[in-house]
Amino acid sequence: MITKDTKIMEVIQNYPESVNVFANHGLGCVGCMIANFETLGDGAAAHGIDIDKLLVDLNNLKPVEPQE
Repeated sequence: MITKDTKIMEVIQNYPESVNVFANHGLGCVGCMIANFETLGDGAAAHGIDIDKLLVDLNNLKPVEPQE
């Protein structure tokens, strides 16, 4: 489950479709260097984004299947 304490880059790596969710919420996280260290809660707060709505959308995504 993705929470406000999950690192942004962790979400992007495990849920590639999250890039679209971030964009729809006004977050350009992919190109931001801070995404490697910042949590979703920190990023949402810094950009005035409703964290609860963001988490609902992110938790509806399917994770990437591990490569064998």
